[in-house]
Amino acid sequence: MKHLLVLLLAIPLAVLAEPFVPKVDAEIVQRLPYRIDAAERQRRAALSRDPAQLQLAVATARAALQRARVHGDPRELGAAQAALAPWWHQADAPADAVLLRARVLQARHEFEPALAELHRLLAREDLAPEHRAQALLDAAALHQLRAELTEARTLCEQLQPLAALPATACLAELASLSGQGQVAAQTLAQLSPGRSTAPWLALMRAELAERLGNETTAPALYRAALAGEDEVYTRAALADWLLARQRAAEALVLVERSPDAEADALLLRQVIALRQLGRDASAPTALMRERLAAADRRESGKHAREQARFALDVEQQPREALRLARLNWAMQREPVDAVLLLRAALAAGRDGDATREELARVLRGKGWQDARLAALDRRFDRSFAP
Repeated sequence: MKHLLVLLLAIPLAVLAEPFVPKVDAEIVQRLPYRIDAAERQRRAALSRDPAQLQLAVATARAALQRARVHGDPRELGAAQAALAPWWHQADAPADAVLLRARVLQARHEFEPALAELHRLLAREDLAPEHRAQALLDAAALHQLRAELTEARTLCEQLQPLAALPATACLAELASLSGQGQVAAQTLAQLSPGRSTAPWLALMRAELAERLGNETTAPALYRAALAGEDEVYTRAALADWLLARQRAAEALVLVERSPDAEADALLLRQVIALRQLGRDASAPTALMRERLAAADRRESGKHAREQARFALDVEQQPREALRLARLNWAMQREPVDAVLLLRAALAAGRDGDATREELARVLRGKGWQDARLAALDRRFDRSFAP
């Protein structure tokens, strides 16, 4: 639901374990995949002169969050928070500031504080309809991320009179996680008649098609989403689809050709693709290991999804991968998290039996349908049937 609700892809912060100090001023530290345009520079300069300009601060924070989402650059989260500094701890801050505050918190995996912000905002009786709609969407996304589908559905139903299209898409995605995948796919397809599909909707349909095991529709929709807006999240999702089918050469080209190839999410896929191809991956592996270690020192446990994937697919440490995947599952429970947990449990052998059985009970109770789960564990595929 991140793509529908314009929520950020949380990625480990791209910093090294030790600070790097260039020897000369002309030495290049890093090449950024994008540049801040003149208008943005002027906006930041004006805000630095007068930080209390709410509309300017909101525009600056929103632009920073957009760049973080598209490019996978978590440094922009700091820029967004800096713009909102006068209202960061203000309980009765303006609605725009609260919404953006919650977005920053969500992107940092601070899900409980983000939800608290949104529910306090929704409790305001004088909240404008457009702010209420966005708060409902963002809160629904966070509840869905935690597999709290009843709570998410209630919020999406409240959204219907305010924003029919996103509410319908929201309810369809929740239905797809409750044993109604085919019906949900038809509903989402009807929301994009004709040949053009909004990138967020194409991505939502692609992920559902993958869960339903549609080998033709899923990659076509992933590419349609990527053509509309080249986001790190979308490119990583398509790379994962290719890697799962042992098409590592295509996945490698996909991530290396991205203008954001240095983003952690794409660097991780690059390492996995190189290993699948039997090629030297020592340099990017070392860099990825440093980034994950630095992120864990700074925010322990907040990046367990990426750490588990690295331990499983790169370090080949199934027990550690299982520990991390369980830690991640305690925080967020999206379909990709269930797949990761099952992969780790199966790789861990008998040490993962209890986890696999527990996961089967949870997903059976929710009615989840996911062809990937059944394919991973053919011997017990009935456990993952709704």
